[in-house]
Amino acid sequence: MTEDLSPAERYALARLRAAEQATALAPFRDLYDFDLDEFQIEACRALEAGKGVLVAAPTGSGKTIVGEFAVHLALTQGRKCFYTTPIKALSNQKFNDLAKRHGADKVGLLTGDNSVNPDAPVIVMTTEVLRNMLYAGSQALSGLGYVVMDEVHYLSDRFRGAVWEEVIIHLPPSVTLVSLSATVSNAEEFGDWLDTVRGDTEVIVSEHRPVPLWQHVLGGRRMYDLFEEKGDKREVNPDLVRMARMENSRVGGPRDRRRGSPRREAERERERRRRARVWTPSRPEVIDKLDAEGLLPAITFIFSRAGCEAAVQQCLYAGLRLNDSAARARVREIVEERTADIPDTDLHVLGYFEWLEGLERGIAAHHAGMLPTFKEVVEELFVRGLVKAVFATETLALGINMPARSVVLEKLVKWNGEQHADITPGEFTQLTGRAGRRGIDVEGHAVVLWQRGMDPGALAGLAGTRTYPLRSSFKPSYNMAVNLVGQFGRHTSRELLETSFAQFQADRSVVGISRQVQRNEEGLEGYRESMTCHLGDFEEYSRLRRRLKDRETELAKQGAVQRRAQASAALEKLKPGDVIHVPTGKFAGLALVLDPGTGGGRGPAHHRGWHQQEGPRPLVLTAQRQVKRLGSIDFPVPVEPLERMRIPKSFNARSPESRRDLASALRTKAGHHAPPRHRKQRAAAADDEEIARLRTEIRRHPCHGCDQREDHARWAERYHRLKRDTRQLERKIEGRTNTIARTFDQVSALLTELGYLRGDEVTEDGRRLARLYGELDLLASECLRDGVWEGLPPSELAACVSALVYESRAADDALPPKLPGGKARGALEEMVRIWGRLDALEEEHRINQTEGVGQREPDLGFAWPAYRWAEGHGLDSVLREADMPAGDFVRWCKQCIDVLGQIAVAAPEGGDVAKNARRALESMRRGVVAYTSVG
Repeated sequence: MTEDLSPAERYALARLRAAEQATALAPFRDLYDFDLDEFQIEACRALEAGKGVLVAAPTGSGKTIVGEFAVHLALTQGRKCFYTTPIKALSNQKFNDLAKRHGADKVGLLTGDNSVNPDAPVIVMTTEVLRNMLYAGSQALSGLGYVVMDEVHYLSDRFRGAVWEEVIIHLPPSVTLVSLSATVSNAEEFGDWLDTVRGDTEVIVSEHRPVPLWQHVLGGRRMYDLFEEKGDKREVNPDLVRMARMENSRVGGPRDRRRGSPRREAERERERRRRARVWTPSRPEVIDKLDAEGLLPAITFIFSRAGCEAAVQQCLYAGLRLNDSAARARVREIVEERTADIPDTDLHVLGYFEWLEGLERGIAAHHAGMLPTFKEVVEELFVRGLVKAVFATETLALGINMPARSVVLEKLVKWNGEQHADITPGEFTQLTGRAGRRGIDVEGHAVVLWQRGMDPGALAGLAGTRTYPLRSSFKPSYNMAVNLVGQFGRHTSRELLETSFAQFQADRSVVGISRQVQRNEEGLEGYRESMTCHLGDFEEYSRLRRRLKDRETELAKQGAVQRRAQASAALEKLKPGDVIHVPTGKFAGLALVLDPGTGGGRGPAHHRGWHQQEGPRPLVLTAQRQVKRLGSIDFPVPVEPLERMRIPKSFNARSPESRRDLASALRTKAGHHAPPRHRKQRAAAADDEEIARLRTEIRRHPCHGCDQREDHARWAERYHRLKRDTRQLERKIEGRTNTIARTFDQVSALLTELGYLRGDEVTEDGRRLARLYGELDLLASECLRDGVWEGLPPSELAACVSALVYESRAADDALPPKLPGGKARGALEEMVRIWGRLDALEEEHRINQTEGVGQREPDLGFAWPAYRWAEGHGLDSVLREADMPAGDFVRWCKQCIDVLGQIAVAAPEGGDVAKNARRALESMRRGVVAYTSVG
């Protein structure tokens, strides 16, 4: 109490309060009906002192308050603030939040789709929009005082992360940067880099969750705590460990383990549940349990779109109802209001009525395949408490403001685009961070469903680890190169790129590698002493043995290459209708060739999924009714046709009945053929003169007769391995020094060869490339320069442009895509040929696509849907033929529209491409594609 203070202390306190009241922070704090946390106050004070800030804090901790303070400062000082986000949905949400707080006249929105009040002092935008503004030297940058980069940890994203670094490097020095990140383990390193490129930057890290998180495992009817508190220690719950040990020791019946069991999967699951005392609860059981425990609303993460939709259906079939009649009526009212602009003819196609039934019961899915409007409605109803169970893919964890009381993880494995892999501690933290609503819940709950084979110790390690390092994914692109050279010249551009976070991390890592090289050299000296032989030079003897081993390995590889070449040559001779015996692999046995996969089928020779360097990839129907595209790994030996069969013209690979009938005919026609037997060839090493000579030299060497020869040889082998490792480390040091600048030099050399750059000058073609942003920027520019799209009507131009943006989710064994006729087919084939030429050039200049630089092959899979939509066909027929969810269709259409807009600006004058690009853009921007709920 102030009464207990001395007069001097009371005076000092009064002065401190007066000083605080004079700051911009004091009136800002009054805007909120809760006290700010210490980390928020610290970051806001640093901002007001003129410093940049990096705030790293858990999901839901309120770090966006710091971004909102930057907005407040900008408005107070009469300056501008740009608030950037990684995804359009988050931009829309932030725009609405800021417009409510500061007034619609002061806040604008700029995304690829929308432009609302673009001259406002506060603009919310996607990060790409700001990058494009910086390169274009936009007038909107004048008066800019603050830039907030929300979810700045996105710079780790291998596809889009470079944009964040481009913005950070190129922002004018007068702009104060506010970086908001999830909890990362190397925030200090990132802060050091920001300090280097942006000036004085305060790093504020908060590990504290405002709402405590409890971890559980749900098995059968029981919810187990993952951890048990023992004094100051936290240990894995012994009850859970005991249960896991008992359940994992149980084995299924012999008929379950036997391959080809006649039981259907559902029957086997029922049998497992009957035998087990603990089982994986069904989705309706999980929601029932959470409801009974008072743990709703909940988000259940399922790493599959189809799984999310199936979960909703399962809950509906189980009769779950989480809303009363008043809530159901309110849901219907909101949904009808928000979807009023969607044409009635499209609602049925979009599954509107099934979706509405789930919402009325308080249950919904949320994934990228949904119509954006539907996703936004789900988010709004969830925040209002009218939807209580959401089944979502992990994309929901990326910044959308949708906190829940509980988060459920069905499995700890997900598909990462290449394989099924365990989720990382960072991903686990990001997903479970949704649990616990600040100001509503006393505690949050993360529930992992019990799965057979689960290790509670490993789960505890996953839940207890907080390692989520920020790794740069920055690489110079073609567009970046011409923009940089145009603004700064080649030399200064090179120096600018050397300031990237990628190079900063590479330089730091070199220090540790150099130390390891020194330690290795000390070890090599010790190994050299241990392998010394009194009879002669054991290092020389060791080299002879190693040369013999290398020669034997080389011959074995040559033999394997010859066998692969013979097998490939045999595959090239196959024709549709050939009956073959697949010698090995998952699909070994009888198969009927549907498509030889040599590039001579429908569509361009290099359609997606087939690459010349991989050799033929025949599409076959197996005797087990599966249609699969096989690769060279399935044919280690040459294969020859056993029979010929006619493939009916009516055969449809997607029809189970068609597959069944043709597979039955295949077994009848060729089932009597025994698998061909292949003789093992004599090893090439047996007749090799070099091997014979080396063996003779080894026997004659003095060290060959040493009693301790094998002991010396073991030390020599260690010496050789360490020497090899040391050379690799030295090469790594060379590779990491000036890596970004070296890549920039390679990109610039290719652009110079193609005539886009001439020394420090950007040519007219280069200026066109500077206006094309996207993964296939150079391919688009080459198509414009070569006039590939001249004379194409708008709908056919839309089909061609779709190949620049679309990336299929389908497997490599999918059939070649359907293409529009007319000039579009020839233009698409020419685009693939141009890509082949660019691909060869990139190889010459050592530009590697796997490192994130270079042009991927254009994907023609969306050409037919884009053409049909631009032609004016209805959503029903387009989606049915496209065989893709409405959300994906809308997203790809919007990306086509974005690139068409760029082409309309970049296309040469005097041609009809610019005019037709604008027409194509307008013809695609209709119906559900045009609808937006922002504003």
